[in-house]
Amino acid sequence: MKKNFFVFLMLVAYSVTAQINVTVKFPSQGTLDGRLVLMLSKNDKSEPRFQILDGHDTQLVFGLDLDNWAANTPKVMNANNTFGYPIQNSKDIPAGEYFVQVLLHKYETFHRKDGKTVKLPMDRGEGQQWNLAPGNIYSKPIKVSLNPKIAKNIEVKLDQTIPPIEEPKDTKYIKHIKIQSKLLTEFWGRPMYLGAHILLPEGFDEHKDVKYPLAIFHGHFPSDFDGFRTTPPDANMPTDDYSPRFKIYGYNKIVQQEAYDFYKMWTGPNFPRVLAIEIQHACPYYDDSYAVNSESIGPYGDAITYELIPYIEKQFRGIGEGWARFTYGGSTGGWEALAVQVKYPNEYGGCYAACPDPIDFRAFTTVDIYKDKNAYFYESDFKKTERPGYRDYLGQLTATLKEMNMRELALGTKSRGGQQWDIWEAVFSPVGKDGYPQPIWDKKTGVIDKKVAEYWKENYDLTYILKRDWPKYGDKWRGKIRIYCGDMDNFYLNNAVYLAEAELKNLNSPAYEGEVDYGDRAEHCWNGDHTQPNYISRLRYHRMFIPKWVEDMKKTAPKGVDLTSWRY
Repeated sequence: MKKNFFVFLMLVAYSVTAQINVTVKFPSQGTLDGRLVLMLSKNDKSEPRFQILDGHDTQLVFGLDLDNWAANTPKVMNANNTFGYPIQNSKDIPAGEYFVQVLLHKYETFHRKDGKTVKLPMDRGEGQQWNLAPGNIYSKPIKVSLNPKIAKNIEVKLDQTIPPIEEPKDTKYIKHIKIQSKLLTEFWGRPMYLGAHILLPEGFDEHKDVKYPLAIFHGHFPSDFDGFRTTPPDANMPTDDYSPRFKIYGYNKIVQQEAYDFYKMWTGPNFPRVLAIEIQHACPYYDDSYAVNSESIGPYGDAITYELIPYIEKQFRGIGEGWARFTYGGSTGGWEALAVQVKYPNEYGGCYAACPDPIDFRAFTTVDIYKDKNAYFYESDFKKTERPGYRDYLGQLTATLKEMNMRELALGTKSRGGQQWDIWEAVFSPVGKDGYPQPIWDKKTGVIDKKVAEYWKENYDLTYILKRDWPKYGDKWRGKIRIYCGDMDNFYLNNAVYLAEAELKNLNSPAYEGEVDYGDRAEHCWNGDHTQPNYISRLRYHRMFIPKWVEDMKKTAPKGVDLTSWRY
């Protein structure tokens, strides 16, 4: 009996997991609000803050909220107060050597027009990237040895500050503007701005009496006008860089060559003379606003459509009418291109939506938010199979939907993770009692809230809205909806496109007269070009869709409008 009891005690002692305590010291900055993020990496290929990913190569992250924390008081991070990804509890970190780093993603207090007070990270010119945001403070990585059976106390100092980002410079062809939005300033209770990069047509200065159509490229936060370069690729540029996604070497040089080729086309004799713009509209939740009005994010749709675009057209001689504007983009930009055409049928004359984010919530990637009970697991009496989140063109899985959401939860609570699932929630959901977006599902369990799903349906399910409102706006949408998607989209976005296509084909009085096309085995960002590999076509949005729209405009523009003066 004594022997067995002694063995039992030895087993208990052996199984005990010791606590890892990370004491964080701050610079003297008054009180602090934000998400304090602890990261551990098994390698030093780059700082841990750049190695938190959805894929297999991800390293470890643990986070906790700071709310009015006194900067002169150290904060201890451990298993009792943090939530982690892909390991949720820091007690379960395997033994080994790690590079440890801590970063504070700072929040600002907003007193919104709706009476709610919320704390969120304001974009500071970087496009809402927590690991790059100017003003965020962080520690230098330190190497430590960890053993889960031995208590460990680690001390770090947040003595580094991410510097400001330099604004891009105007050139002959590219101009940059920023305006304060009256609508957004009123909603957020502090000055809010919208920006854009404008690509001027060849001959703009010489043809001073010409007014131009407007090509509006939607997408993530652009630091400058993407894909335009007036010089050939750098002669000494190495070509040994490898792209794991496309499985080729020298991709950076390919990108430069494509940008230079577009410059030659843009300035050549046969390219349509239009204004092309890329918008900067980062919001306190993400690198862009999704270009629609939202309870939690504010009236970005109206601000872009009725404030920013008219300002650009006035400053740069745009025609300034709905028929002379079109939208195009991929992924987030694909959803936005279609959404603004749907939400503002009189203000836009066509959309070209490539690999759009879910345009039918019956296929919200791999979830039907109306019928499914749980977003993370397929329904079963005995199995608990996780829903896939990210695949390659052969169907090989690198992340589940739950894992992707756990990463966001580690980076921020209350839809403040700054990543894909949180921005969908922030845009599509009604405001909760606490002032933050109501969750579409429980972030930890995946249980779907059907009332929130119904709100999403009525306000942001684009397929449902098109079908519901076709009798009212069908004449405005006819011939203006074009959608392209790879049938092996990494995020399963083609599933929603299939459903949307079926509904569009059934519309009548009038028929939709648009286009839906799929790329065979094509991954994310496929945009309708069957002649080129995906890694090339994804770089050709401007050269593909601007000429296509100019031809399509002949069918959709009102009779008698000027379609020639800007075709010099």
